[in-house]
Amino acid sequence: NVGYWTPLDNDENKLIYVLAYPSREARDKAWTAFFGDPEWQRVQRASEAEGKLVDKVESRFLEATDYSPTIEPSQGGDRIFELHTYTTTPGNLDALNERFRNHTMKLFKKHGMTNVAYWTLLPDQEGADRTLVYLLAHASKEAAEKSFAAFRDDPDWIAARKASEEKAGGSLTEKDGVKSVFVQATDYSPIR
Repeated sequence: NVGYWTPLDNDENKLIYVLAYPSREARDKAWTAFFGDPEWQRVQRASEAEGKLVDKVESRFLEATDYSPTIEPSQGGDRIFELHTYTTTPGNLDALNERFRNHTMKLFKKHGMTNVAYWTLLPDQEGADRTLVYLLAHASKEAAEKSFAAFRDDPDWIAARKASEEKAGGSLTEKDGVKSVFVQATDYSPIR
């Protein structure tokens, strides 16, 4: 159990969570055992006595980037998180990772943001060669907006972005390829 979050604006009643496994095979074995566990079956029946709780499940298989911080359980209090998904222009995931590894993470920290984790999709998934997913923590949504405003105006960021885009021959992300959602940890999340 890594973390469990709900979006601040949760019109779709979503629960977002991250689980870690030693391998894909270990994941498959764990889920088979979980679904076969009599206690789980009892809890599921009882909780769904008046109808299904889950409408749909979407899964992505992620692996940490080489520059991702080690994920540790934390009790950060009332902080909020921001989940980002970047879709790169063709062939530019390595360039985006390089920019995060060498510049962006340090600048996030400089401007008061906490780098929690950075992932790419496992290779057998659609978009694996173009997707970066990462999680930041902030004191509040207002603090996040203030931090990002300062980050965008930072001359070091402007120079790093310009250099990476010149090297790549254009933007590293596709049009509308940056998605962000503010999320809050549940009361049972190991990361809070």
